[in-house]
Amino acid sequence: MKGRATVLVETNRLETWEVNVHSPEPGGALVRTVLGGVCGSDVHIMTGEAGEMPFPIILGHEGVGEIIELGAGVSTDYAGVPVKRGDLVVWSPIALCHRCYSCTILEETPCENSRYFEDASKPNWGSYADFAWLPNSMPFYRLPDGAIPEAVAALGCALPTVLRGFDRCGPVRFGDSVVVQGAGPVGLSAVLVAAQAGAREVIVIDAAPARLEAAVKLGATATVSLGLPQDERKRMIYDRAGKQGPDIVIEAAGALPAFPEGVDISGIHSRYIILGLWGAIGTQPISPRDLTLKNLTVGGASFPAPKNYYHGMQFAARVQHEVPLAELVSHRFGISQAAEALHATKTGIATKAVIDPSIS
Repeated sequence: MKGRATVLVETNRLETWEVNVHSPEPGGALVRTVLGGVCGSDVHIMTGEAGEMPFPIILGHEGVGEIIELGAGVSTDYAGVPVKRGDLVVWSPIALCHRCYSCTILEETPCENSRYFEDASKPNWGSYADFAWLPNSMPFYRLPDGAIPEAVAALGCALPTVLRGFDRCGPVRFGDSVVVQGAGPVGLSAVLVAAQAGAREVIVIDAAPARLEAAVKLGATATVSLGLPQDERKRMIYDRAGKQGPDIVIEAAGALPAFPEGVDISGIHSRYIILGLWGAIGTQPISPRDLTLKNLTVGGASFPAPKNYYHGMQFAARVQHEVPLAELVSHRFGISQAAEALHATKTGIATKAVIDPSIS
């Protein structure tokens, strides 16, 4: 059997390949991709901002798929839920070894043996493709009954990333004031989690009106345009948060200038959580004195653990009728239109773009 896939052959060079579709190995699964989420990290990977990749690779680390075939010995997902052909699943896109110090002692992901990509000519789990081949070491989870695929795909790996950040850096507490830098999928996920946790204020900074509008629908109490001068942005935030400033600032912009501004707007005894600066390699100047005088805690998180994907899926399914998650999927593209999908994501035209293999 053959299938199509978007292959990044080298930096800024995409091709649509016809690839072999392999039966699953024992313990693994083969799924038909229903929706492949387009992530800002994919843009950084394509442009080379995220560093050198093991080319050629099939893009896509967010996916909702339909089980086509289960490998020998597989009767449940990685949460113990029975699965069968035709069930919809999401998968954690990092192949873990489950037999190293990081995996078994630290219980942290990723580990030193993790595999993020496989050569495009080999069995592959990239989601910009008709099919995804999930190896024995890759957790996958069955969607709850009634879950809307678009609602789960809308926040892709962003919602697990935010849950990972709060796991590592502490949760939003009832009554907290929260500022979110950026209203892409990571920022919108942070808005959703903060609002559902009972934050008093959820203030969002972004340049795209459509993304700010989406943030309000997910629970933001105020928005601030990135087009305003930085001192004006800070004044507006402190007018809402109070003279001590916000309790939590979340970097979800993925742009280096966001970092010094985040330190500047952070409040007294607050936390600054860095989630978006994974692919933007570089440095920015800050005043270390600000960290001391504010008693500021700065932390970061990346590469969600499998449990974060499971909890994110469950969370999305629970709130899908309370907030318009499925509506966040603003643009759909076929496998051969991946370059357009990445452009729509990079420019902010799309609130959330997905690869839909049913589009020819």
